[in-house]
Amino acid sequence: MYHIEELDQAKTKVLKYILYKKRTEKEVRQKFSSSFEEDLLDEVIENLKENGYINDENYVQRAIHEFLAINTLSRKEMKNKLFAKGIDNDIIETYFENHQQELEEYEIACAKKIIAKKQLQMEKEEIEMFLYKKGYSKESIKSAFEDL
Repeated sequence: MYHIEELDQAKTKVLKYILYKKRTEKEVRQKFSSSFEEDLLDEVIENLKENGYINDENYVQRAIHEFLAINTLSRKEMKNKLFAKGIDNDIIETYFENHQQELEEYEIACAKKIIAKKQLQMEKEEIEMFLYKKGYSKESIKSAFEDL
């Protein structure tokens, strides 16, 4: 067990990091793995999770809302960004399943915007390949072209 002062100092340091910008558990672990002993870091992280400062489900929700504001990411790109932040795949998949319709509509709308921009300088097949490489599903690409 650690002294209360040591635990408080560690918590304060991690909390400042989290409050500056919301972080995932993995980001906190990476940042402080060399600063604190593993047991102390585990204890700090558990405490902050219990108090709602670290919550990967909430992180996914906030991140998706930010992605939706960007307006050109495919669902695959969103998943990859979340996965890169260390979010558990089950958490990501659950969110995407629960918001499937909204995210499909978003992806089609983004594909339409990209098509509208690229139509002047690219052929349909080139645009389809561009979207496919960005991770857009074949269904979304097809729907976007049908709606034009």
